[in-house]
Amino acid sequence: MKSERADALRTRVYIDGYNLYYGCLKNSAYRWLDVRMLTEQILVSILHEQNGQCTPHRFVTPAVKYFTAPILKAFAKSEDSISCQAQYHNALIAHLGEEFEMIRGYFDARPARAYRWKEGKAARDCDRLEIWKLEEKQSDVALALQAYSDAIRNEVDQIVVVTNDADFEPAMHLIRRHTPTVIGLIVPTKPNTGSVNVKLEKHAHWVRRHILEEEIAKSQLPPMVRRHHNVIHKPFSWYPRPDLLVPIFEEAKRIRGSAGAARRWLNQPCTHLDGRIPITMCEQDDTARVLRSYMDRYAAEFGLVQDTLNEQLTR
Repeated sequence: MKSERADALRTRVYIDGYNLYYGCLKNSAYRWLDVRMLTEQILVSILHEQNGQCTPHRFVTPAVKYFTAPILKAFAKSEDSISCQAQYHNALIAHLGEEFEMIRGYFDARPARAYRWKEGKAARDCDRLEIWKLEEKQSDVALALQAYSDAIRNEVDQIVVVTNDADFEPAMHLIRRHTPTVIGLIVPTKPNTGSVNVKLEKHAHWVRRHILEEEIAKSQLPPMVRRHHNVIHKPFSWYPRPDLLVPIFEEAKRIRGSAGAARRWLNQPCTHLDGRIPITMCEQDDTARVLRSYMDRYAAEFGLVQDTLNEQLTR
């Protein structure tokens, strides 16, 4: 068991879920993110000095406070957006346990009027349009209050904030003014895609200016997370190539006899595939064809009637 130094900073991470998603995760294959593992990876790379010495950190419970809001159905990008978000949140709660706390706000949507943008014209000289105004409520306020409360009550020696939202600036100012708490800022953006908010940067003791894709890729939750007597599965639409994975899964379900048996087989190394994990072979056309060919041979050997090959896999 790794020993912890007595002078290690008691650390807690505060994550703006909205900022993290739109800065690093939207449309990626890495949305099934273990946020504690990610922040642990990043903190290892941070060298913060106190009294001329690098000071390590240790997480306090809960290690992560995560601020988010449920998607509204009318604004969901796809049919499964709401269920995918719920599965992800439940997986975080189940996998991280007492190390994780989720604080939920809500989205407010209402009709509003806005100026149409026209190049070279002031807003007052442009037409006004009827629009939907969508705002996340309570999440930003909750993040600020939670961080300030934890600092002022001496629960932590270091707060690490994952956001680039200027709304957090007043809380950072008060924490610096009224407590000795170290403030770390992780900006949830990819390299060369954005800049650090200067209002936040001026209050931080240290800043990590981006999150690397390889850090996110290495910080994924298990594809199957147990919660009580149930299992939470990573949504198929969150894999790199759902178009390849879904027909493979349907055939595996037919051959194995149930969805549960198919998922277990897909997520375990297969000796007949040189130890590869079948589900990882559903990320590219060539490996998916190899996998489907093996499944067809298996079905023929055991006298199982084959389905018609999926067009995508036979090109």
